[in-house]
Amino acid sequence: MPSAIRVRGLVKEFGTLRAVDGVDLDIPRGSFYGIAGPNGAGKSTTLRMLTGLLRPDDGTAEVHEISVWPNPARAKAVIGFVPDNPVLFDRLTAPEMLQYAGMLRRLPPDIVAERSAELLQVLDLVQVRHRLIADYSLGMLKRIGLGVALLHNPRVMFLDEPFGALDPVNAQVIEDLLQRYRDGGGTVVFASHVMDVVQRLCDRVVVIDQGRVMAEGTVAEVAGGRSLQDAFVDLVGGRDLAEGELTWLSSWSD
Repeated sequence: MPSAIRVRGLVKEFGTLRAVDGVDLDIPRGSFYGIAGPNGAGKSTTLRMLTGLLRPDDGTAEVHEISVWPNPARAKAVIGFVPDNPVLFDRLTAPEMLQYAGMLRRLPPDIVAERSAELLQVLDLVQVRHRLIADYSLGMLKRIGLGVALLHNPRVMFLDEPFGALDPVNAQVIEDLLQRYRDGGGTVVFASHVMDVVQRLCDRVVVIDQGRVMAEGTVAEVAGGRSLQDAFVDLVGGRDLAEGELTWLSSWSD
């Protein structure tokens, strides 16, 4: 299939730290694609460069054949992005936030109203629609952040740890929503270090560690006949407790 995202030689440095070190990716259109890695591996930095929020030091990134850099505005028209901690206008209500996002996207007011009503219903935010976003929990913030990202019907959805802080019911709702989006031809790319979520949802996965690609392919190819969790730990250098470590745990006497 043609690529939704094509990345070549992507590099980002912060002082002496090379956070992303020559990443190459080809993400097929209409796929559910996972970017997996331990904390600090470079997942979020990669996403921020792909979504036009952070300028790379080297390399290229294209979304639906649109170069993200040096002019990210065109690419943002086909992108939706939900960061790990969405930054929203917290003195607005959820309907006001969606209305504002629609204005920024220059969507017709009637389309914004129709889509907002549906999104609030699906994301279980109707009952809190009069509450200020400042009073939302992190799970509620992620849900309204997803609504804002979907409002303009982007071609590609990027999400950073999308299921963190969500209860099982709302996590399932968001999974179903993203599956419906993908079934309609959209591409979903999300970063996570929770391997059971990646294994359950994704068609393909890339494992990144210390800014470098350690493995890429279908979930079955990367797992290699094991659970993805076991393959992931081997790839990024897992560590078992040595004999004698923490022996003081459970060593008390009555």
